[in-house]
Order: sequence, then structure tokens, then C-alpha cells
Amino acid sequence: MTITRPDAAGAVAAIESPTVCQAFQITAAERPDDVALRTLGGAVSLTWAEYAQKARAMAAGLAALGLKRGDTFACMLVNRPEFHVMDAAAMHLGATSFSIYNTSSPEQIAYLFADAAPRIVVTEMQYLERIRQSGAELEHIVLVDGEAEGAITSDDLAAMGDPAFDFDAAWRAVQADDVLTLIYTSGTTGPPKGVELTHDNQMSVARSLRQVFDPGRGAGVISFLPHAHIADRGVLHYGSQIMGYTVTDCPDPKQLVPHLIDARPEIWGGVPRIWEKLKAALEAGFAAEQDEEKRAGVQKALEIGRQKVRLEQAGEQVPAELQQQWEAMDAAVFSKIKGMLGLDKVRISIVGAAPTPPEVMEFFSAIGLTICEVWGMSETTAIATMNPPDRQRFGTVGPPLPGTEVKLDGDGEILVRGPIVMRGYRNLPEKTAEAFTDDGWLRTGDIGQFTDEGYLKIVDRKKELIINAAGKNMSPANIEATLKSASPLIGQAICVGDARPYNVALIVLDPDVAPVAAQKLGMEGASLEEIAQDDRVRGLIGQAVEQANAKLSRVEQIKKFTLLPTEWMPGGDELTPTMKLKRKPIAAKYEAEIEALYAG
Repeated sequence: MTITRPDAAGAVAAIESPTVCQAFQITAAERPDDVALRTLGGAVSLTWAEYAQKARAMAAGLAALGLKRGDTFACMLVNRPEFHVMDAAAMHLGATSFSIYNTSSPEQIAYLFADAAPRIVVTEMQYLERIRQSGAELEHIVLVDGEAEGAITSDDLAAMGDPAFDFDAAWRAVQADDVLTLIYTSGTTGPPKGVELTHDNQMSVARSLRQVFDPGRGAGVISFLPHAHIADRGVLHYGSQIMGYTVTDCPDPKQLVPHLIDARPEIWGGVPRIWEKLKAALEAGFAAEQDEEKRAGVQKALEIGRQKVRLEQAGEQVPAELQQQWEAMDAAVFSKIKGMLGLDKVRISIVGAAPTPPEVMEFFSAIGLTICEVWGMSETTAIATMNPPDRQRFGTVGPPLPGTEVKLDGDGEILVRGPIVMRGYRNLPEKTAEAFTDDGWLRTGDIGQFTDEGYLKIVDRKKELIINAAGKNMSPANIEATLKSASPLIGQAICVGDARPYNVALIVLDPDVAPVAAQKLGMEGASLEEIAQDDRVRGLIGQAVEQANAKLSRVEQIKKFTLLPTEWMPGGDELTPTMKLKRKPIAAKYEAEIEALYAG
């Protein structure tokens, strides 16, 4: 199917390209003077012409080091312009690129290097020692921010290139079925698997997304998720090369809000927890407003917004008078709220990776922020279903993308087929075979349901469903999402109840919110451990659990909980680098605490 848009003809050609290399070249030629990559405040700013020139120079240098089509190439970098340039350079040589989570231990790095066998790794000083401690045999290490013995600087790399190197011939030799990237799965149930995604996979998902919403020419985006995650690498990094986005790199996710205010993106997204914390912060600000008239005005505006959204969700017509009232509130109230967050120019937002509480969706829709819940996985090139911006249905992840087939197996497992589905798992033919049905459908491991409108609802991971002692099936992910949405104090929660008489939970505090709450309780400067052991804080968590239970069926409710005096870090014992719960390791590590909740 041919995609058209009212931009220059080159934009159409870019999205119809067989490879990301060709799409990049079309984008750069069409928009040479537009900003492609930048950092906070424009401290670094590269136009598309500069981006393309740097990628060409680095490609020549990498070629001089022996990198060629079919080789693998690794990056361990924070979100910075050098990542995009280096990765694009390797891509144009036909190399298969992958990124390493920056929280990875030397042992984890060693495993990935042994599986992927990269010839070259590009990194920065802060990760160099860990890479060397991994013991991996690498031909070359390239540093983007310093000098070290045995490593090559990026300036030296650019100088190595042969002036006669035929860059255009290199990228034109890349084929649609060449492996573009490896995305290593989080490893919640075993060692990470390398998902092989081709150029055709990436171009296919871009074409499909383009039919659901129009990002517009030069839309601004922020890169803050790890490059090793398909959401950043696939949707933003490659997406910008195809669609021509302006990328603002945020090297520290804790500095996301200043980057939002600086960049004012037009497309933005995050995991549910980010949206939950934004909602909590805004509501706390509303409640703290000293001017009673202003406070009442905000609440009135929110009520008007909620009325409008509830009618839209019910499929009913919004009365002209209510629409006019909402538009007046948007101009007077909501626009200021969005501007305060740097979200006043956002035309579409995306949320995924975990269930999003309906009240969160309703809140942001009420103030005029369209959040489209999506579903997908690395194996489907990030996104397989998406709520259309103009036809959202809260509690669902939308219909399948155009060109993608989705159906349910006999046990409710979601099956996917189409050009967005991976080629397979690297070096794992048996695992690849297990992942597909005999007639080519990908087994996703998720359990789902379809609504009458054809929108998909995610129940939970097939292997993570709780079946209690009475035989009742429950989704721990939905229970955990309800718990976290009950209070910003709750950073993480895991529901336990499989083959048990009732559900219990292990809860840890949010490391950003807890100190603020402690200060209000006269505990300024207290450690997270001290805060978690305070009876008043435990009381607040108890109230939150009660609020969550009020939204759950009796069998789903949390009967007992333990507030752990610790923090769960991404890439640690309890969480994967993408913040997914490691259920079995958690159950083993906290066996005593869990058994205590069931004792007596």
C-alpha cells in the first residue's frame, strides 16, 4: 500500500524505502538544514546534513577497522548524539547493531558479547572498565568522550577512513532481509535472547504506524529510554531516520521534566509509572493551591473534562455546549498545566509495557493529552496494536496495526503474524521454532481478549497468571497496577498468590516520592530504609492498599502486605533493565517475608 502525505515527495519515498539506510539518505537529502539531533538547551545541535556527513566519516573509519556487512557492532552509551551517529555509520555498512543496558554487570556483558560476537564496541569512559572486566575478546574499543590505552577515540576513528571508500556502494548493498539490529530480551525467565529484526521489519512497522497517525514533518521527540530497549531504538532512533524527527537526547531519565520543558516535543510516550507520577504531582499541586477560587476553578475544569471524556468513551455524542465549555477550560486552565510540564505541543502520546489504570488515561484525556495505549514486544518490532488517537478505548491496547494479523489461540494466547514479526532468535533455532506455530504465527506468551469493536485487551503473561487455591485465575499485573496507582509512595509492588488461599504483596517505596513524604513527617534526611520502617509511612501504605482493594474483586484483594526497607533498581535482583518484575528471583530472595505473610 502506498502511503502519501502532504510533504515533499522525498518524505513519501523515505517511508516506502526497502531499507532504513535508504530512508535515512532520503530524509537527510530532503531536509539538510533542519535540526536532526540536539541536547538540552541546544548545547549540541546537528542538522541532517551534519548528521549524514558525520555518519559517512565514521562509516569510513569503521570500514577501515574491518567492519562490513553481516558483522555485529555494539554500543554502550547514554542517550547522546554520538550514539545515533555511530549506530547509523555501522548500519550503512550493513552491520547488525545492538546496545547493552548501561546497568549491565561484567558477567552480563560477557554473555551478550559471547552470543553476538561483535567486532567493535563504542562506549564512553564510565563503562570502559566494566567492558574490560567482562573478559570479552574485542578487536576494537572506540571511546566517544576521552582517551584510554588500547582504545580509539572517535576523532581518530574519523581520521582513519580511506578517502576513496565507496560509502554509497556500501549502503546500497544492504538488503531488506538483512538483520538490522539485535534486541536482547529482558531475561525474566532465563538468559536474554537476541531478537533478530530486519530492515524490512523496521520499515514495515513505520509504514503501519504512519497509517494510524501522522507525525508531521520534523516532529520533536525525546530519547530517554535505554537504547537497548526496542521502544527507543526502534520507535525513536530508527523512526527518526525514516520520519525525520528532531531528537533531543536526555542522558539521565531523572532530568526528563527539564528536557520536556526545553524540547516541547510533539510526540512523546512513557511507561505507565511515568504518567502515574505526573498525575500524582499535578493533583498534589492542585490540592496545595492556597487560592480557594483558583483551586475550585481547576476542579471545575477537570470535571468538565471528565464529562467529555466519559461520553467519548461510551461512544456518545459530546453536546456542543459541553465541547465549548471544554475548549474554554483548555484555553484558560489546561493549556497552562500542559505548558508547565513541557507537553503543550504534544499531538500524540504513547503508553505501553504494562497495564495503565483507566483513571490515569481519563485524567490526561480530560486535560487534552491524547494517550494511545499500545501493545507489542521486541519480537514484533515494538508495536503490534495501537489505540487510534481519535477512537481510544481505555483498558484496551487498540486494534492491530494495518498489515498485522492478531488472533487468539484456544487458551487465549495472543498470536501475531505479519511483516513486523522477527526473523528469529540469534543462535537459538530450537527456541525460534518453539516461538512459532506450524503455520507461522508468533506465540507471544500473553493472554488476551477482543472487544466487540475488535480492540485487544491484555489479561497478563500466560506464565504469570495466578491460580489461587480455589482455582480462580487472576492477573497479578493488573493487581499490581491498581496498587501502584493508589499512591505515588508505592514505587514497586508484586502480588503473590499462586496456589495460595489469598493474595499478599511485597511493596517498596518510590525513591523520589518517599523523601518528600518523609520531610512532611519531620524526617528530613532520613534514608529510604528508615522511612520504610516508620509506622506513619506504613499506615499511609496501608490506606493505599485499602483504596486499591476497593477497586478489586474480593478474590483479587491484597489481604496482607510487607513494606520492604529497600529499593529495587533496574537491572538488579528484582527488576530487569526495563523495570519488569523478576518474579521467580523475587520469590526466592524474599521467601521468608512471603511465608511470614501466610503464617497463622
